[in-house]
Amino acid sequence: MAMTLRLTDEENQRLSDLAEAEGRSKQEVIRLALADRWARMQQEEKLGEVLGRVLPKYRGLLDRLGPA
Repeated sequence: MAMTLRLTDEENQRLSDLAEAEGRSKQEVIRLALADRWARMQQEEKLGEVLGRVLPKYRGLLDRLGPA
């Protein structure tokens, strides 16, 4: 599916510079950035789920240890 991406002149220059430095097309740089952000979001969600299960179990210990 096609889409239009509106960038400022500065953003477009940064994208061009990045694409040239990496030897990629601007489209590929954007697609990789999207994939990277998606992966980070998924990791953050998984971490949140794990912490939601683990923190209550160790809440007493953490309270006794105090702030870091």
